[in-house]
Order: sequence, then C-alpha cells, then structure tokens
Amino acid sequence: MRNFDFAPLYRSTVGFDQIANLMDRVLTAETSQPTYPPYNIEKLEDDAYRISIAVAGFSEADLSVEVREKSLIVSARKADEDADKTYLHRGIATRAFERRFHLADHVVVTGATHSDGMLHIEMERQVPEALKPRQIQIATDTPSITKDVVDAKSVN
Repeated sequence: MRNFDFAPLYRSTVGFDQIANLMDRVLTAETSQPTYPPYNIEKLEDDAYRISIAVAGFSEADLSVEVREKSLIVSARKADEDADKTYLHRGIATRAFERRFHLADHVVVTGATHSDGMLHIEMERQVPEALKPRQIQIATDTPSITKDVVDAKSVN
C-alpha cells in the first residue's frame, strides 16, 4: 500500500484541508469494507438524496440515527432476548452494527422512516443564499459624475 505525506499540501494551501482530509481518509481506509447491513444511496432530485438500509429484525427502538461533525452515523443494538431459544439454523443477522456516511457541505438530514424492514434516511442539500449564483444587472447608461472644482490661484 502506498503512503502519501500531505504535509506539503497543508503548508501551501489555505482552506483546502477538507480535500486533503478526504484523500487521507480514502487512502487509509481498511481494504475490507463492512458489508452488513446492505444499503442503497439514491438521488431523488438535483438536491435530494435517500439512503435506504436493510434492517430486518430491528425495531425503531433498536435503531439510532445521528449526525455528528459532518458524518451520518447509523447504529443498531439488539437486546439479547433470544438467550433462552435454541436455533437449528440462524440465517437472520440481528447483530449490532454501526455505519458511517460522510456528508458533503450543506447537506442536512431532513428525516428518517422505518417500514417493512427498511430504514430510509432523507437528505437535502441546502445551499445558503450567499453561496448561490446570482445575476448582476448591467446598466446601459452610466450617470456622469460631476466634481466640484474650486478655482485656485498660484501663490508665487
């Protein structure tokens, strides 16, 4: 695996540290990514997204959805109520998990629903008015600016 030193990038740029952090996070990520639970990421509109996570066997009380430091953290803890049961085959995984999704700038979580074994998390990009592009009107006539001139006589 390659190791990159981003120190020169940090020293010579201002305000681009999140790009270096993103590259650092991607390059240092584990090679084996967790596959449980399976999920989908959908783009509903230009600025609307949905993450759907298969959480069969979990109730709303078992699930936790939290936004912290530009990360969406979805976790589940199942109470051990099956301790007195004996399974011949156990194919439904109800083990605890934690999934993290890094949120882009101005993306906010607007809601979450749980139905039919699926957890749907709705997100929306809300760009502030100050950052949206705006059209500048071009004036056809520029008013002439007149300056008050004071007559002065030289003193020599």
